Amino acid sequence: MEYDVIVVGSGSAGLAAAISAAEHGAKTLMLEKNPELGGTTGWSVGSITTSASPHQRSQDIYDTPDDHFEDMELFHGERLQARDNLALRRLLVDNTPPTFDWLLSLGLVFYGPMPEPPHTQPRMHNVLPNSRMLIHHLSARAEKLGVEIRVSAPMEDLLVEDGQVKGVAVNGERLDASRGVILAAGDFSSNAVLKDRYMPPNMARVEGFNPTSTGDWHDPVTALGGRILNGDVALGPEIRFRPPEKMTLVRKLPPWLWLARLVRWAIDHMPPKFLRPFVLGFLTTALMPSLDLYRQGALLINRNGDRFCDETEAPSDYMPDQPEAEAFVVMDGKLAALFQSWPNFISTAPGIAYAYLDDYRRNRPDIYFQANTLTELAEKTGMDAQKLKTALAKYNETDAGGARLSCTEPPFIALGPVRSYIMTTDGGLAVNENLQVLGENDVPIPGLYAAGSNGQGGLLLEGHGHHLGWGFTSGRIAGRHAATRGQGEGSSTDQAS
Repeated sequence: MEYDVIVVGSGSAGLAAAISAAEHGAKTLMLEKNPELGGTTGWSVGSITTSASPHQRSQDIYDTPDDHFEDMELFHGERLQARDNLALRRLLVDNTPPTFDWLLSLGLVFYGPMPEPPHTQPRMHNVLPNSRMLIHHLSARAEKLGVEIRVSAPMEDLLVEDGQVKGVAVNGERLDASRGVILAAGDFSSNAVLKDRYMPPNMARVEGFNPTSTGDWHDPVTALGGRILNGDVALGPEIRFRPPEKMTLVRKLPPWLWLARLVRWAIDHMPPKFLRPFVLGFLTTALMPSLDLYRQGALLINRNGDRFCDETEAPSDYMPDQPEAEAFVVMDGKLAALFQSWPNFISTAPGIAYAYLDDYRRNRPDIYFQANTLTELAEKTGMDAQKLKTALAKYNETDAGGARLSCTEPPFIALGPVRSYIMTTDGGLAVNENLQVLGENDVPIPGLYAAGSNGQGGLLLEGHGHHLGWGFTSGRIAGRHAATRGQGEGSSTDQAS
């Protein structure tokens, strides 16, 4: 079967690429290896970080792509600054504002902007009521434009003739693409072989958060001369709470636009004390405990009741060695009292900014344990009581002091279990500003494009909302260039349209 453009993957980058290609007149096919659309985007909070948004203007916030460009460097630190792809960073910050406007034009509703230091302006915008809205409404837009969508359709190989990519093989079938193939199939955080190849050992052994992020695109592309940039960079390892076993209210909400508008109205107009219990339902995702918890005295105790590391020194590296690769965050009443209000929050919660200990007690009873004695806490969590007592006594004797409080006063609280995850790998294929994959001597491989994590090209994306912003933005640009290949492509500096 023959198409003009074939898109591999159906997350933010794949959906944007398929829509863009179809909008530019290409007969387009989108493939998804899983039974459902969405990829890692479907697991996400749904944050997009952008400058020059209508939301900022409504709050008299003057913010520009130039400011955003400069602020992104604040996330990296000296070790990584020299490795960033500044051309792609420029492409991101210049094109995310029109991409965000495009999402709004589809009827999607966002709340924000929210502050996120070290950004000097509030830039984080969160989709309402959940990230399922993005998948539902963009896939509907793609279908309306005539995009053919196939699920349970893994790419087995690229079809190459005379050095040009001509299509893909899927389930033993040849699918031809006369103008181009766009790879938008996610990262390789759950591929043990690739992690061993590109990452240091302490990172490579940590599991990926999305088990289907297996980098199936890697070998066919590197066989053509493509290469990975920043393969050792990842979002993680991070210690995060276990996701709930049951889908919670906010994840169950149907993707109705009127409902999203109602939630947005409520956030803007209802008193926080009435709204907060509902909005904190967002805490049903696997959020990360604040590092300040450990700096002020929270302890990591494994399922046996043993303290296994200094919590302030890369504790995620030690988590895979623990029983069931899990632990509990343990604190006493003194520390618990501090983490009930600003500036001491347990985690950053989408849409409401910050969540405190009482929010977890109300909204995540499955991971909240409280007891008046260590023996009782051990019974509730399944730890060995004597080992737990010994671990806390040793900490109080040798490590408590200064900023780290002792752990002595009831009630005692355990949050968890928590695990270490690689949320996403930032190693992506080398690409140019048209999102063409580069082969030997940085010559584009004819007919092959990459977007999102596949086309990250050395771009560093730390901070909430940058990965989704790059996914949608790069997907739109790749889709446009693939669709117009050989028909007078626009300048690479044109904004996404």
